[in-house]
Amino acid sequence: MRAYLEIFNLTVRFGNNIILNELELLVERGEFVSIIGHSGCGKSTLLGVVAGLVKPSEGSVVLDGKEITSPGPDRAMVFQNYSLLPWVSVYENVMLAVKSVFKGEDLEKAKKKAESYLKLAGLWEHRNKLPSQISGGMKQRTALVRALSVDPKVLLLDEPFGALDALTRSVLQDELLRIWERDKKTVLMVTHDVEEAIYMSDRIVIMSNGPSAKVYDIVKVNIKRPRTREDMIRSKEYIDLKEYLIYTLREKLKKREVA
Repeated sequence: MRAYLEIFNLTVRFGNNIILNELELLVERGEFVSIIGHSGCGKSTLLGVVAGLVKPSEGSVVLDGKEITSPGPDRAMVFQNYSLLPWVSVYENVMLAVKSVFKGEDLEKAKKKAESYLKLAGLWEHRNKLPSQISGGMKQRTALVRALSVDPKVLLLDEPFGALDALTRSVLQDELLRIWERDKKTVLMVTHDVEEAIYMSDRIVIMSNGPSAKVYDIVKVNIKRPRTREDMIRSKEYIDLKEYLIYTLREKLKKREVA
């Protein structure tokens, strides 16, 4: 049986530089997968290929049986820097995306779903504000709601909480997980935060050092859902997994510095 998202023999070159080299990865439907690794190992490039924004030099990416060759509404990407239109309201930032994908009766259904996401994310009372009138956390909520509202098959997150303070980051992590538990979207998330990766993921992909990076290891997060931070950080599974991830990344960094 085929995986929902299949990445085969993926190689990406920029000029004479090999960024990703014969990378292989299979992701199941509804799975939350985090990607970690040192800077320059091609994590964001990998998301760009799945999004259809970066063309593979070799290999292929197949989503739900269809090869990805260009951007499409079946994949939605959320960046660290929000990427909102500054001249329209929170509500219109979301609805412009919805209107670009849905028409007729489907549009009306999508609008209602988008409004439910706005309420779930605590944005309904702020829906008529411009991005300049809301906090960074609210901006990132808006970006997440906009991505979810187009009903993508895969949600691509490129360090979505990296620019936020610790408290706001933890709140948004919980909100995203609550939505994910309800809708079971397939998620690929790039992060530098080991604890975030463990808390949110079903599996964690460790990238080898770049350039010419590939998958170094994939570890399963055997911590029961739904999770709470308080219970998680006291569990042996968390302690052992965090120790392994940090050790692996540290040793890989040493090898890069020696090289």
